[in-house]
Amino acid sequence: MDAVSDINARAAVNCATANPRAATAREVRGPSPLLALNDEAPARLIVDPPLAKSLAEGRVFIQYRTENLRVLPVFGAGALEVSPRVGHVHITVDDMPWHFIDASGETVVVVGLAPGAHRILFELADPTHRVIDSQTVRFTIPE
Repeated sequence: MDAVSDINARAAVNCATANPRAATAREVRGPSPLLALNDEAPARLIVDPPLAKSLAEGRVFIQYRTENLRVLPVFGAGALEVSPRVGHVHITVDDMPWHFIDASGETVVVVGLAPGAHRILFELADPTHRVIDSQTVRFTIPE
């Protein structure tokens, strides 16, 4: 066994013995995007409250994640046939008549809101903009 193979073998043994019941990649990341899914579970949106430290400074940083849907910049009726399922998020601030779209899956940042109570509606949408799931986050910007 050469030195590199020996190091890799020892690392594998150390990983296995350090945490014998670590979550598998599939348990954490979901099904492989390389295989079509026949019976996908319903898509779900999970939205956290704003990060407290940023909110105290008047900036709104909100993290979200999805289950059984990959957030990607893919749009149109043809994308409805993609498996595993893809979509994006519509974001509406304070019931404005317009929204913006997030197709990155990253933290949403909103700045410039006046002090006081606010709400942000997150809507999980398919590639044709049909809403699948939604959550509203309510928060207060301090004086």
